[in-house]
Amino acid sequence: MKRLTLLRHAKSSWDDAVTRDFDRPLNEKGKRAATVMGKFMKRNDMAFDQILASPAVRVIETLEQVEPASGLSFEPQWDRKIYLASSVTLMDVLRGANADADHVLMVGHNPGLEDLIFDLVPDDGSSEARNAVEEKYPTAALAELSLDIAQWTDIGDNCATLGRFTRPRDLDPELGPDYN
Repeated sequence: MKRLTLLRHAKSSWDDAVTRDFDRPLNEKGKRAATVMGKFMKRNDMAFDQILASPAVRVIETLEQVEPASGLSFEPQWDRKIYLASSVTLMDVLRGANADADHVLMVGHNPGLEDLIFDLVPDDGSSEARNAVEEKYPTAALAELSLDIAQWTDIGDNCATLGRFTRPRDLDPELGPDYN
C-alpha cells in the first residue's frame, strides 16, 4: 500500500507582467490559501517521504508558504515533466518515485492532477470526495489517495481510493467560493 497526496499550486497572479506562464507568481489570496493548507497538514500530522514538484514559480512559491505553516522540512525533487503534464505523464513520474517512499506529495497543475485522480480512482458514484473533484479541483486543494500497489512502478488506472479532498474554502470561508 502506498499513499499519494496531490497539491495543486495556489492561486497565481495574472496581473504581473511576466513573459512566460511558467513564471507567474502567487497573488496574495494564493499565499494565504497555501498557508492555510500548510496549517491543515500540521493539524493532521501529515509527513511525506518524497516530494515531487513542478519547478514553475507558482509551485515554488506555494511550497514556500506551505512549508513553514506545516512545520515540515521540504526537499522537493523538481521535475519539469510535471509542469502542465497530462495524467499519463504524471503516472510516469510517479513510477520513478523512490522505491522506499511510502507517502509521496506531488505538487503541480490542473488539468493533469484532476485527470490523474479520475484515472486512479474508479468512478462508482458513491465517493463524495471524487464527486467534489469532478465539480472542481481549485487551486491549493489537497487530495489524499491510498494506492493498492506494492511499488510505485505498479501504479495504473483504478488502483486507488480517494480518502479526502480538502479545498482552502473548506478551512477558511474567505478563500471561496469565487476562489479558483
